[in-house]
Amino acid sequence: MFATQNENKVNEIKHLIGLNHQLITLFDLKFDEELNESSMLLEENALEKANFIYHKFRINCFSEDTGLEIEALNEAPGAMSARYAGEQKTAEKNIEKVLMEMNNHQNRNARFRTVIALVIEGKEFLYEGVIKGKICLTKQGSGGFGYDPIFQPDGYTKTFAEMTIEEKSTISHRTIAFSKMKEFLQSEFAE
Repeated sequence: MFATQNENKVNEIKHLIGLNHQLITLFDLKFDEELNESSMLLEENALEKANFIYHKFRINCFSEDTGLEIEALNEAPGAMSARYAGEQKTAEKNIEKVLMEMNNHQNRNARFRTVIALVIEGKEFLYEGVIKGKICLTKQGSGGFGYDPIFQPDGYTKTFAEMTIEEKSTISHRTIAFSKMKEFLQSEFAE
């Protein structure tokens, strides 16, 4: 069970698990309450969501929280990435705010960091994925979601928004974290 209300994240994880496994989501359970993210730490937000859904439905599940951490902005927006420009949570406004705040900064270093929290039978596990890159001067590309149009991973000439889902999935922060969780699950529960 993937405890998220972000369809873009569901699509990325579905792409990673392939057709041999079924991913159950909150959409399948017709659950539409807002999941709480009360911490300034990705780890605590991911655990908060996973534990809430585990205790509510008694289903082993995982959740994640992802943040864009920009060196010149003291690691902001971080855990506030989704609502950086306000509670309306629009990617467009969040990107505008980041670009405006980065106007006078030469240091464009940033990283995407994902923390996945897995809760199985009440036991908690955390998995982290990080990809470093740079914040672009302007938006580039129309794919992806969130900050993808302004994030160019190190070693690449494209932003995440200019990549196909296959290209992004081979290197992304979410893929790295998910792969760590998948490796754990395969070692613990392989038949």
